Amino acid sequence: MSETNRIEYKRELTEGLEKEVIAFLNYREGGVLYIGVDKNGNTYGLADADADQLKIKDRLKNNIRPSAMGLFDIVSEVRKGKDILKVIVASGPEKPYHLKKYGMSEKGCFIRLGSAAEPMPQKMIDELFASRTRNSISKIKANRQDLTFSQLKIYYQESGHTLGNAFAKNLELLTEDGLYNYAAYLLADKNNTSIKVAKYSGTSRADLIESNEYGHESLVKATKQVIDKIAVENRTNTKITSKERKQNNLWNPIALREAIINAFVHNDYTNEIPPKFEIFSDRIEITSAGGLPEGLSEQEFFEGFSVPRNKELMRIFKDLELVEQLGSGIPRILEHYGKESFNFSENFLRMTFMAKETAVNKDDADGKEIGGQIGGVIGGQMGGQMGGQMGGQMGGQKGSQINKETEKAIDANPELTQRQKQILKLIYVDNRISRSGIAEVLHINESAIQKHLNNLKEAGYIERIGGTRGYWQVNVEGKF
Repeated sequence: MSETNRIEYKRELTEGLEKEVIAFLNYREGGVLYIGVDKNGNTYGLADADADQLKIKDRLKNNIRPSAMGLFDIVSEVRKGKDILKVIVASGPEKPYHLKKYGMSEKGCFIRLGSAAEPMPQKMIDELFASRTRNSISKIKANRQDLTFSQLKIYYQESGHTLGNAFAKNLELLTEDGLYNYAAYLLADKNNTSIKVAKYSGTSRADLIESNEYGHESLVKATKQVIDKIAVENRTNTKITSKERKQNNLWNPIALREAIINAFVHNDYTNEIPPKFEIFSDRIEITSAGGLPEGLSEQEFFEGFSVPRNKELMRIFKDLELVEQLGSGIPRILEHYGKESFNFSENFLRMTFMAKETAVNKDDADGKEIGGQIGGVIGGQMGGQMGGQMGGQMGGQKGSQINKETEKAIDANPELTQRQKQILKLIYVDNRISRSGIAEVLHINESAIQKHLNNLKEAGYIERIGGTRGYWQVNVEGKF
């Protein structure tokens, strides 16, 4: 592919990196910068892609203002056997972005024109600054300052990260005056944000049969609780045909998870209206406050152009592997549901997913009971809901129960993250489980699962026997 208004190539990491990224930040569609590819699209590769990736993150963090953190992704790719880097840049909500050392001047601000980054005229700089969004959650002071973040720190530890003493500054949870902002309030151990999951007996709101309230705690924890609750409601039904026995969820679990996270991350919290989740007999409705981001059309929205409403939340959800990469959520949903599932209004976005027509029978119930026993054995550390969900997924399959001593040894291993422990237990019970199967049980993206599998293989905990049609071997001896 040649360079376009949204694609830029660089043969190597040069001084012009920030200029190109700023141009994409200021462009209404964002863009993608490939490093290790020349202007003609020829792949040259990078000698040390890992080192370059760290340099890029450090430069973009320190040399661009306003902060671009949460607005870019750096992805490693292999082309023709050579390592390259792909920098995905979203359109920023606080234009004009500029080089820190030159400020908001024609020397510091750039805009994408055709396939080039050009200096931004001073008139455009002034106009963009005048209309800059000032009611973002990063600029609103939290109504209380006695905030604690024990839950957030635990989630970071489980993902293999450590939050230092300066985490609030590094994660942009402070206002310009050094006080906790509204993003910090949402992520704190205690807040007044209530998240409701309602269930109705029919197709209308006339008969409410269940009302669950989450929140009043870290938004990350509330997100995980809603994901787990709806996963339980997204039961696996079985339909017998003349030729085969088919199992289906009411809703596609990957698309449903993406929709839930999208509602949390992109919700407009400035009016203190949280996302809402409603389950009907024939559908599920997910409603988030805030219409389309300013300057983004419906077509651009469906094509995956990303304008993060809450870049601080986006960054943290990416750190915790709840979000895979910028702009990936909506295309994933569209793989399973049509554009008619999205309804935009001036102040809200509602996603409606119709339930699949399935039939329940005795064989399914028996399979779930068997699977539930397996899931229950390993569900202790993973939580009862996750164990039950895994039981449903594995219903009717043959599997071995995990040895209690082995389970305890896995849990006590300081080298493993919490997520790696969960994956090891799943593989121990079903050594033919696929990457997509693990992703469905744990409610995280397949690419994140692959990273954990790679790390487990490199450390010698698991080994793949027989390729894609083979099975996993857990190397117990010497490890547990």
